[in-house]
Amino acid sequence: MKELNYLEQLNLITDKMAHGGVFLNVAGEKPNTMTIGWGAACYIWGRPVFVALVRPQRYTYELLRHTDIFTVSVPTKDPLRRELAFAGSASGRDEDKFSGHGLTAVPALKVPAPIVGECGLHIECRIVLRQDMTEDRMAQEILDYTYKAHDLHAMYFGEVVACYSTDE
Repeated sequence: MKELNYLEQLNLITDKMAHGGVFLNVAGEKPNTMTIGWGAACYIWGRPVFVALVRPQRYTYELLRHTDIFTVSVPTKDPLRRELAFAGSASGRDEDKFSGHGLTAVPALKVPAPIVGECGLHIECRIVLRQDMTEDRMAQEILDYTYKAHDLHAMYFGEVVACYSTDE
């Protein structure tokens, strides 16, 4: 394990979100992961922040309502395309996404949520703001293109409490 400067990882994190996604991980009765491609690796309020976007119909949304932490695991050496596709299409309500699907839930260093063992970059976060998107504040062209079902995301602003690599 090697501690990393989060701000030096912003380009890699953003590139991975734009090209296949990253894993958003939450603890619950059973650990859950989902693929996200929309989010922000940034610096706000004088602190490093990761913003995760989650739609209300996702099981992860339910889990995030009852916790103040999450982790993000970023594939580095292996793109994990099959695993990302599965984690983005299956529901944690119906099955354990870690069991038998090529993903290993590993304890994080500082928060009680898992990381994905097959990934090399990990970000641990403490939620400092939850914000629902609202139609009255969004550009109409985004609503028309992205939210035809009116299922706007909730945004979870997580202060980064740890950033590290598990690549050898």
